[in-house]
Amino acid sequence: MKNISLLGSTGSIGKQTLDIVRNNKDRFNIVSMACNRSIDKIEEQIEEFKPKMVCVYDKDTAKILKDRINHDVEILSGIEGLVKLVTEKSTDIVVTAMVGNIGLVPTVEAIKAGKDIALANKETLVTSGEIIMKMVKENNVNLYPVDSEHSAIFQSLQGNKYSSVEKIILTASGGPFRGRSKEDLLNVSKKEALKHPNWDMGSKITIDSSTMMNKGLEVIEARWLFDVSGDNIDVLVHPQSIVHSMVQYKDSSIIAQLGVPDMRLPIQYALDYPDRVESELPRLDLAEIATLTFEKPDLEVFPCLALAYRAMELGGTYPTVLNAVNEVMVDEFLNDRIGFYDIPKFIKIAMDKHENIENPSIEDILEVDKNERAKAYELLK
Repeated sequence: MKNISLLGSTGSIGKQTLDIVRNNKDRFNIVSMACNRSIDKIEEQIEEFKPKMVCVYDKDTAKILKDRINHDVEILSGIEGLVKLVTEKSTDIVVTAMVGNIGLVPTVEAIKAGKDIALANKETLVTSGEIIMKMVKENNVNLYPVDSEHSAIFQSLQGNKYSSVEKIILTASGGPFRGRSKEDLLNVSKKEALKHPNWDMGSKITIDSSTMMNKGLEVIEARWLFDVSGDNIDVLVHPQSIVHSMVQYKDSSIIAQLGVPDMRLPIQYALDYPDRVESELPRLDLAEIATLTFEKPDLEVFPCLALAYRAMELGGTYPTVLNAVNEVMVDEFLNDRIGFYDIPKFIKIAMDKHENIENPSIEDILEVDKNERAKAYELLK
């Protein structure tokens, strides 16, 4: 039995993780879970999974939940609550699925406590990849990628040496705006941007997919996860979302992982690794799919991807700026306060103004993250 601490239980990844646990109660047990402020949903989850501890990040909302719960469960709040969850003695693996840089400190503390990590929080490696991967090695823990693309790369590397890798190829669906021109997208609405053709995801990551920032963040993650330079990470648009990513080796071979677009597969792989356990997940019928296509991304139409490559190349705290300002702008777009192309416009302005900190500490990264969000709101004024 593997004891799981689940950060972000009410989000898309969190709910799909609980679906895996629900169907595999002989192998997995939820000992703790956390959300930001979705207490109606987490109350239902407490009723079903009966965790020992629950953290609601927002302190006022946590108090409301505490008054409503009759179960013998400890209700916590804030960063302190998240840290207590992930360092709890009985926890074997921490699934980090909270959106945003909120997941960084709990991940760091979980690694220090010797817990394995199933990572679905992009920001942790985007802003602090070098620090995190060093800590993983020093504390002799395992970090399993949960993103479908990084899981595909991880699976395609099994049995091979990292030194034999020539190139990593990340696939992208192209989102709802694949094939559109820049002029077409000048006045698109959030409703249009939220219509992802293949994946059912949260609103923030769906907007990131529409701008291709999601793929840019994944490029930075892959650089740290697999110790590959940015020059050796390519992106290909693959609208069918069947080939989840590929690894090209020095002998010219390419190994890929294929499957239906279902996040439960990479989640289960991370939880069960190194075993492959029978599941009820849908099977891929290649004859029915028939055609798989690939194309290069248009960086003029999707400048966020180019900005991510630039941030990765500049290093230091530039990826933190990229991530922080993107989060602010996506939220502004979702609230109908800015346009689609204002997202990359303000990210570029922030990056151009930034004074870099090379080899930053976690404290530096958190401070830059906080300051850049404040500056982003000033830019908007």
